Amino acid sequence: MCGRFTLHTLPDVLQDHFGVDGLPSELAPSYNIAPSQDIAAVRMLGERRRLDMLRWGLVPAWAKDVKIGYRMINARAETVADKPAWRTAFRLRRCLIPADGFYEWRRTADGKQPYHIRMKDGGVFGLAGIWERREAADGVLESCSIIVTAANDTIRPVHDRMPVIIAPGDYGAWLDPGLRDPGALQHYLRAWSAGEMEVYPVSSRVNRPVNNDAHCIEALEVAG
Repeated sequence: MCGRFTLHTLPDVLQDHFGVDGLPSELAPSYNIAPSQDIAAVRMLGERRRLDMLRWGLVPAWAKDVKIGYRMINARAETVADKPAWRTAFRLRRCLIPADGFYEWRRTADGKQPYHIRMKDGGVFGLAGIWERREAADGVLESCSIIVTAANDTIRPVHDRMPVIIAPGDYGAWLDPGLRDPGALQHYLRAWSAGEMEVYPVSSRVNRPVNNDAHCIEALEVAG
């Protein structure tokens, strides 16, 4: 699962890293991004990459009720090419979701302990995403999901799943609408190198989306 993440990277760094010309005015630094919120997504539209705001929680074009998006924030790498809700978007509408960290929760005797996970250098990265456009009488909705896979060795003690991270050198291929072969696309759906990532406990205040500031990613000392 990937149910919360962060994006507070400086705008000029975002533009340079993902090769986009501008950023939406509504994009703001966030330390606690939650499902159903509008999130940044990089897409190939025409000949250029664009960064747009999409609803987190994919709503298929055929969906009668947009509430289905609450159950579709993540797509499993093992089944994204086959399940009806995901397969067309996987072939035709892939995106990169910028992030500089994400959260997972580990079960303990006292409940669930949240952890912040990021690159050791603190840099931004692109999560593998898919997006969809739904047109209905109540308006147009563009939404997305994050693809998840089995966790690497760094994350596994906390959780058995992690979001797929696309290498910068593969951004072009991942966003290429001409690449439609599911077998070839599976090449990109791998866990990121464990040695390049770090995990540390944080305060349970991240459990509430209303708490959205730099205190969410402060390291917490855990006894034992």
